[in-house]
Amino acid sequence: MPFPPWSYFVGSAVFHYLGPSFAVLLFPSIGPLGVAGIRIWSAAAVFAVWRRPWRTFTGERTLTGKGWRTVLVWGTVLAAMNSSFYMAIARLPLATVAAIEFLPVIVLAAIGVRTGRNLMALGAAVGGVYLLTEVRIEGEPLGFVFAFANAALFALYIVVAHKAAQSDTGGIDGLAMAMSAASVLVLPIGGVQAMPALADPVALAAGVGVGISSSVIPYVCDQLAMARLGRATYALMVSLLPATATVTGLVVLRQVPAPAELAGVGLVIAAVAVHRGER
Repeated sequence: MPFPPWSYFVGSAVFHYLGPSFAVLLFPSIGPLGVAGIRIWSAAAVFAVWRRPWRTFTGERTLTGKGWRTVLVWGTVLAAMNSSFYMAIARLPLATVAAIEFLPVIVLAAIGVRTGRNLMALGAAVGGVYLLTEVRIEGEPLGFVFAFANAALFALYIVVAHKAAQSDTGGIDGLAMAMSAASVLVLPIGGVQAMPALADPVALAAGVGVGISSSVIPYVCDQLAMARLGRATYALMVSLLPATATVTGLVVLRQVPAPAELAGVGLVIAAVAVHRGER
């Protein structure tokens, strides 16, 4: 029996926050760009063993010229987005980065609004994320540059990955090829900072854990969800990310949410329940 589309997104959301919790601990010894590199390289290695993306080059799997362009853009976005995200959270509170990341996603969701019901859902989602993240203008100015760059790239990721998921380019095999491209593109970005991990087995293992929990499991879930959901519906469901983080903190870390956070979770859940997907 196939799982409902939303269940794949929930899987992505849960693992979306496990990776950063490992990554922040690695910043002092490796650096944010080094962690971004290890994340992508380890994910590419898993996909290489699992999906054998080189089959495309040997003729076992064919892609059109448009398909190759999609894979290259997808890989470029993955490399730049992950690097920008880690550079941002190294300088700003994670909640602030998450709130900025959601801004262009609101636009994507708004583009798909066709009814008063969906407009109400979008308003509830925005209010819920605001209560959960409690945006504060603090930290280094450069952090905001990276945070807004990450936000724009995250919106582009949704557009490109969703388009790929609903074409012959997408699916897990397409993701494997895109991650292979990202592993090459991120080499000059994170190669130098990643070098200390080669002499530290614990840091290297943690980096691999970041790759699996942040770039393998959630991105695979994304492809499974995107193949079954409209882009605007998926963009709105991204608002579940801070809500999932709150629930995960309560269950795993025993972090009891404040009343405002509970209200935010309720608004986000209500938004997803009220929203009606495209037909």
